[in-house]
Amino acid sequence: MRTVAEATEDGPDRGPPHWILHVDLDQFLAAVELRRRPDLVGTPVIVGGNGDPTEARKVVTCASYEAREFGVHAGMPLRAAARRCPEATFLPADPDAYDAASEVVMGLLRDLGQPCEVWGWDEAYLGARTEDPVALARQVKSVIAAQTGLSCSVGISDNKQRAKVATGFAKPDGIFTLTDANWMEVMAQRPVDALWGVGPKTTKRLAALGITTVRELAAADAETLTATFGPSTGLWILLLAKGGGDDEVSSQPWVPRSRSHAVTFPLDLTDRAEIDSAVTELARRTLDEVVADGRVVTRVAVTVRSSTFYTRTKIRKLPSPGTDPAAVIGTALAVLDQFELDRPVRLLGVRLELQPPT
Repeated sequence: MRTVAEATEDGPDRGPPHWILHVDLDQFLAAVELRRRPDLVGTPVIVGGNGDPTEARKVVTCASYEAREFGVHAGMPLRAAARRCPEATFLPADPDAYDAASEVVMGLLRDLGQPCEVWGWDEAYLGARTEDPVALARQVKSVIAAQTGLSCSVGISDNKQRAKVATGFAKPDGIFTLTDANWMEVMAQRPVDALWGVGPKTTKRLAALGITTVRELAAADAETLTATFGPSTGLWILLLAKGGGDDEVSSQPWVPRSRSHAVTFPLDLTDRAEIDSAVTELARRTLDEVVADGRVVTRVAVTVRSSTFYTRTKIRKLPSPGTDPAAVIGTALAVLDQFELDRPVRLLGVRLELQPPT
């Protein structure tokens, strides 16, 4: 891992400095829908479920920027979104259309001739040696807009994590560069969860240490962090706070790291036998897809959301990596046993983490 300054010092014999661009399509699902419904451009649009805002137990998949101004966000129940933004147009999710649009965009990125690492429907990393990364970012935006009608935001840095953070400042439809030169100026007073990869649990544990800002985390004692989080995580979050991260962009095809399925029930479950049955079915369904892909399971995670929307996920390793249904389902049920199922269950999910393909 190198800083931009180190990359710049490579000298003429090593060529231009190395940059990483994080390309993130703006309001992707909504944008794909707006291509089909140009009459809705500039109005609040909400994508989710079957497009019926009265539909119980369905949530927002994506909201246009106009809808977000009303406080609508992904994961919000459709009914709540309708109350916040009654003038919105609700549209059903169409995964096939999003797959097709994403495939075109990622093909355009690969055609630029730079290493391209795809991270899902709407984002990818480009690695490039260039004296002018902003010019490359403008080219990316121009090509995507001209060929697809979609807009994107681009974050520029010397590593993935900092480029990802930069994209947040570029939204929507912009370009932003974060380097050693402006990292602390931009990030110092921001909360630690502004760092990509620092979630609510880590934020809470850092707060218990008196660390709430990026500057405080960057100045934290490494021994304290490793004692609290372990040597790997402790040093990693310290590196993130200093603006460091992973500087490798792989051009290998994107390979899923896990498979998962979740279900929100029309009526909350209270009977343990029904809960066990649902987890069993989710585990079996997910495992069937894993086996069809020729992959191997290493860990099993179960998510439970109660009627109060309190959501927790627990995870356990398989006794040994494999695809034995009895082992996978048995582990899923054993993970379920770790929950205090003292409230009605609104949602259940099972995620199978996979061994990297050989």
